[in-house]
Amino acid sequence: MSARSGLAQAYPTCQPPRSDEYLVLVVSQSADAQAKVRSTLSNNADSTICNYFQDTVTRVGGFRSAESATSWANYFSGTVGLSAFVARPSTGAINAQQPWGTPPSSYSGDSSANSTYNPQLLGGGYAVIVQYYNRPEVAAQVSQTLNRQIGLASYGQRPFLLAAHTTDQRIADSIVRSLSERGFNATVVDSRQVVLLKPSVSLSGIGGS
Repeated sequence: MSARSGLAQAYPTCQPPRSDEYLVLVVSQSADAQAKVRSTLSNNADSTICNYFQDTVTRVGGFRSAESATSWANYFSGTVGLSAFVARPSTGAINAQQPWGTPPSSYSGDSSANSTYNPQLLGGGYAVIVQYYNRPEVAAQVSQTLNRQIGLASYGQRPFLLAAHTTDQRIADSIVRSLSERGFNATVVDSRQVVLLKPSVSLSGIGGS
């Protein structure tokens, strides 16, 4: 028996998602990986360590939309550095003889939910990010203020709106001043440390869990 399979058998089989929720499953084979997941999630997060097929994962539940779950799966994969994917609620009966769901060929995010997502580092320059306090309507307000599409990104292991990415610091500073004057919590950061989760978001595209 391999160490991997032995670790997987040390935990119970993961429970499937409820009919009204999506799951994020983060591959957590080691104690270090499990600790990294715990440090990323809030203290009241709905999370358990369990066995999914032959892998030990951290099961994070409670997401109400595919977009929200996929953003977090991409966040774990792109920023935290742990493979993660989304499990969708099943509309049919679960076969008791088989694990629920179908694992992807590689844990890089659920391919069907991830079709419009391509998480990637922004590269050199300056990124203007905006704290949206888990309020999707802020995206529409920022977009209206700047008259441009707003993206969703992660920085410092937290999700933010991406208002702009530019190589000119003067432009970035000007955008921050404009947003700050209108009451938004905006800041300029090194864009090499920002992961783009989605190039444009809508009111329904960044909803919380």
